[in-house]
Amino acid sequence: MSILSGSLGFALGMASGLVAYTGLRVVVFGFYTVKPNERAVITSWGRAARMPGPPDPEGDLSSDERGRYRYPAVQVVKPGGPYIKMPWQKVHKVNVSTQSVDLVWDPTKDQSTIEAVTKDNLTTGINGQIRFKVSEHNLYAYLFGVQSPLEHVMGYFISVLRERVANFTDPRGQSITPVAREDEDSSVDLSDRVSINDLRKNLPLINEYMEDQCKATAGRYGIELDAALITNIDPPPEVDRALSAINSTRNQVAADISTARADAEQQITMSKRAVEIARNKAEAEVAPLQELSASLTEMKSRGGSAALRAYLRNMRVPLLGQTRRMVVTQDVTGEGK
Repeated sequence: MSILSGSLGFALGMASGLVAYTGLRVVVFGFYTVKPNERAVITSWGRAARMPGPPDPEGDLSSDERGRYRYPAVQVVKPGGPYIKMPWQKVHKVNVSTQSVDLVWDPTKDQSTIEAVTKDNLTTGINGQIRFKVSEHNLYAYLFGVQSPLEHVMGYFISVLRERVANFTDPRGQSITPVAREDEDSSVDLSDRVSINDLRKNLPLINEYMEDQCKATAGRYGIELDAALITNIDPPPEVDRALSAINSTRNQVAADISTARADAEQQITMSKRAVEIARNKAEAEVAPLQELSASLTEMKSRGGSAALRAYLRNMRVPLLGQTRRMVVTQDVTGEGK
């Protein structure tokens, strides 16, 4: 009897302990809340609750990628609470607010810059940031698709960035290299000699390209790229000094060209004004003669030659009054003139 009662007491103790443990887990650890910047996914025995219907891949995925990244849609717990979960369930909370991370972030190594090789075989250092957020519509990919989704996105981003830097061509066709002379092969494309300056002055275009190329990360890894902010592209020190000298020379040449153009425009303006002044003076001298010619023509048409002779005689009178010396000539007939 004592053995039976002891076994019964042990069983009752185990049962009461199990009930107490279950009650403790349910009451104390069975409640949870979700913050406004969080979303939660509940798994039962390791399986997330699915939403009805076929999966809906998100992002710009190709047909091949849509087959490979066919993640199911899971039930998402919205902000609020307290919610209750069973002991066999687990809560996976995800921060869905916009976050930023440096390009140099890598959990496997410590680095201060990202190295990339340009089209003219120069190793440059690139720095910047990425703004991202977890896709609320594809939490399965973020939580269960890969072990470290952000690390995958960073690796993908840097690979695309290095490929873009290695094949970048200035869309405006400008280059710091001189234009080929007439005796050189004009078919050589100056974009084959891309400089660091071309990359620096086209940073907005590179950022737009990176944002466009990384739209598929939402469907692959459950991370939406909000913005790519590449801020610095630093060449080696010796190349940087050479580029600084080239930039100084270009600025000086541009200043000299501007000064020469200003001087030329000033000379042209002064020449135009001189021509205009001479034209006005000539017109002022010609105007009285044209008026006199018109008057004489009208006078002859009305009074004939006699009127002209009378006009000339009358015009001589004031001139004779101002004359100090008069020369009289005589023709062969002896008549004075």
